[in-house]
Amino acid sequence: MNLPSFLWLWKIAAWSMGLSLLAYLLLAITGIWMFRARISLQKPSFIPPFIGGRREVLMLHYIIGSCIVSLVLFLLLIGIIGTLGHFGSLGHSPHLFAGLTVVALVLLSAGSALQISAERPWARPIHIGANIALLIGFTWVSLTGWSVVQKYLP
Repeated sequence: MNLPSFLWLWKIAAWSMGLSLLAYLLLAITGIWMFRARISLQKPSFIPPFIGGRREVLMLHYIIGSCIVSLVLFLLLIGIIGTLGHFGSLGHSPHLFAGLTVVALVLLSAGSALQISAERPWARPIHIGANIALLIGFTWVSLTGWSVVQKYLP
């Protein structure tokens, strides 16, 4: 079958992955800010004045979290479309399992984040644990993704 080049799709995936990693870093920073603010019960001195108090940091954290969920789901869609379009089937490398693991961890993190409250003390450890596991997942998906990219480059 004479299919068009999927190189444009992989460029979009590369940008999306880069933005996902940037969002993960920003989420870690804002998460640490909120943790330190909760422990000290005051605004940490290292928070820039333009960010504001704990409420503003929390809203920023939610906004960035929504972005990472959207980016990861978009990456899943790109991966499925691109792989089916290029190979005709899925499962040609460990990248599929790595990607599905990252998607599951991001959704677990987002779902548990929405549950965090004084009435649900179990949600915060799940959220933090999922985010620590996500660091390993992002590393894994990046390494397996690099091998996949090599298959598509001319």
